[in-house]
Amino acid sequence: MAPSGHQIQLEENESILDAALRQGVMLPYSCRGGSCGACEGRVLCGAVDYPNGKPEAITAEQAAAGVALLCQARAKVDCTVQVCELGGEEAVPPRVLPARLMKKTRLAHDVMQLDLQLPPNQRLQFRAGQYIDLLLPGGKRRSFSLANPPEHDDALQLHVREVPEGYFSGQLEGLREKSVLRLEGPHGQFWLRSEHQRPAVFIAGGTGYAPLRAMLMQAFDAGYEPPIHLFWGVRSEQDLYSKEAEIWAAQHKGFSFTPVLSEPDSDWQGRSGWVHKTVLDSYPALQGFDVYMAGPPPMIEAAKSEFLAAGLPQDQLFFDSFEYAAAGVTGSSS
Repeated sequence: MAPSGHQIQLEENESILDAALRQGVMLPYSCRGGSCGACEGRVLCGAVDYPNGKPEAITAEQAAAGVALLCQARAKVDCTVQVCELGGEEAVPPRVLPARLMKKTRLAHDVMQLDLQLPPNQRLQFRAGQYIDLLLPGGKRRSFSLANPPEHDDALQLHVREVPEGYFSGQLEGLREKSVLRLEGPHGQFWLRSEHQRPAVFIAGGTGYAPLRAMLMQAFDAGYEPPIHLFWGVRSEQDLYSKEAEIWAAQHKGFSFTPVLSEPDSDWQGRSGWVHKTVLDSYPALQGFDVYMAGPPPMIEAAKSEFLAAGLPQDQLFFDSFEYAAAGVTGSSS
């Protein structure tokens, strides 16, 4: 990529845009169908082709001059592409978009997955780990992390914990599929700093698993090499609402998974107690790690103070605090 110098590896029949997103390189895009022109770049050397024919958003003359739509272009040989990459914390400005609720899936007794679909020719640009706000009647909004990475955005997935008296989550049972919601995003600066190339400790509390899931999926797709250890703290075994992490631990060298129960059943054979204490038992010295945390504020605050006291540099700690709001309270997730 020019002028940044980023190098990306394409898999067979993979578009340049998909390969860049998979490897954490943010490029501009919108429709991902070749009709809007937002992902335009210029091929400085090498050659690309379009398996489905030249996209409608560029002319034959532009294509001959090296203009390429990266959502459709496949590299025929090694290429250098000039493109305006999105970088920095404010790289992707939030947008307001309509979204249709396509599917509700119960993941646990108190966790529901919502699959949202954007209109045709619309895509949300985001980084794995960021969140969106659902815009609700009366000027209220609720924040939910995206549980999928941007390269898997056929549906935007949210993991919603049903909270007693929750303004939004209390309405989930009555929310019909095909309903239209409005969302605003992306928000937040929580994403994997892959350029650091340090071993990482991921710590999830409850549905804090969602953004870490998105980051892990992207890391696995990109062939991220440093070790990652995920600790997932929940109350009881039934609250471990996904088996993915166990599967990933068997599939990916360098990835480890430790579930931690704060109120374990009598037959539980794994780790128990507070999840951040289990992390410190496993890694008493955290100086050489990046630490990513997502979960309720008490978990975040307790972990922050103890991790920093244990020598973790402040600039190697990244977190997203989940707060659950009752009816009539604005600004938090519930």
